[in-house]
Amino acid sequence: MFDSPDFDLAPYAEFDMSALVRRTYCSWGDAGWRSLLVQCFDHAPEADHFQMPGASDLHLVLCVAGDVVMRTQADGKPARRRWVPGNLELMVPGRASVFDYRATSAMRTIQVHIPSATVDRAAAQLGGSEPDFEALSAAVGAGDPLVEHLVRALPAADGANDLYAESAAAFLATHLLARGRHERLPGPEHAAVRAGIAVMRDRLAEPLTLADIAAEVHLSVYHFIRVFRAATGETPHRFLTRLRIERAQRLLSDGALTIGQIAERCGFASPGALSAAFLSHVGVRPSVYRKI
Repeated sequence: MFDSPDFDLAPYAEFDMSALVRRTYCSWGDAGWRSLLVQCFDHAPEADHFQMPGASDLHLVLCVAGDVVMRTQADGKPARRRWVPGNLELMVPGRASVFDYRATSAMRTIQVHIPSATVDRAAAQLGGSEPDFEALSAAVGAGDPLVEHLVRALPAADGANDLYAESAAAFLATHLLARGRHERLPGPEHAAVRAGIAVMRDRLAEPLTLADIAAEVHLSVYHFIRVFRAATGETPHRFLTRLRIERAQRLLSDGALTIGQIAERCGFASPGALSAAFLSHVGVRPSVYRKI
């Protein structure tokens, strides 16, 4: 790692990742940036009890290749998640995590660190209460195409100077904090919504029903619909369909799978069901979208 006073790298000082990842790009060394840290990694096929220290920076992780069942534990709370290309994670600042995973295909990620000072400035300019990073992490994990596209583009911008990096960091911090405030819902009901979204994402390929999700978060179907709509502005069914369509878009862009295989991986009963939902949400059928 390079030294920079703007980043909180103390937790990583004695942290050796060489056995688990191979870094293929670093914006500090390859682009000379100091206002934003962007790194690309190739990951080992498996990890057991991999401890990631917590830092105050805002840390985004985008999966760009691979198929991985990821098990994490943070603050004593276990979670299970499938990572596929397009999955976006925001690590809660200051929270250490433990990861275990097995990859069925090679995993690659792009990881972005936004300095805490940049986040603090954006929060001050937005005004209001302190950021709820746990709520923000859940919101980002549910999908954010704008952040995903920007993170994908950053490693290709290594010809730009640090003004570009500073502007990108400020935009990302402002966008994320603004979204986090929109997603805010207090108390245990908020936790139920976050848990419901996690269930949707983990079981996206399954024939998941609203009753299944509500039971997982220990709410009645009626109560879950009400709090979910209050938190997200969408019904659980529409939210789940949107997650499935967004995964289908990513898989169509990759171009490696048939429409039938994509339908199966995204939880649609048939290629026709995928096509109908895709047309309704995107405006074109999957076969047309693939050619765009």
